[in-house]
Amino acid sequence: MTSKLRNPHFLPEVTTKVLVINAAITLKGLEDQLLGIVVAEERPDLEEMRQRLVKEGAACRSALQEVEDQILATLSKGGNLLEDEAAIRVLDESKVLSAEIVTKQQLASETSVRMEQSRQAYMPVSQHAAVLFFCLAELINLSPMYQCKLVVSHVM
Repeated sequence: MTSKLRNPHFLPEVTTKVLVINAAITLKGLEDQLLGIVVAEERPDLEEMRQRLVKEGAACRSALQEVEDQILATLSKGGNLLEDEAAIRVLDESKVLSAEIVTKQQLASETSVRMEQSRQAYMPVSQHAAVLFFCLAELINLSPMYQCKLVVSHVM
């Protein structure tokens, strides 16, 4: 089933029977997209862990940015930092939090490497499917007989 729409919307009856893949991308992009689908189907725990790592990574970057903003705000107040107990406390807390975040990021990086190695086992499947898709998509250039379209009528 193909569509030239950027973000096609199909009826629920159709959506439950097909898998929508964004094919308006390159071969490598389609391989990555199909790899995620294959891993999610074969090893849902691995895909769930990858999604969790992405969310945790974003949260860590956000927390690190907040720590940096706190430090800059403390330093911009001016005055003698050595005599300001609140500034010293903020800097100490920021240092501890920053160290925790860096440790979490290193652990996430190591886990991500191991997870990516496990995902690579499914790479031949996604490469084959992507090549097959682009071959089928090009069959229309040989003969119009290979052209398949799905016409969806919206009932209002």
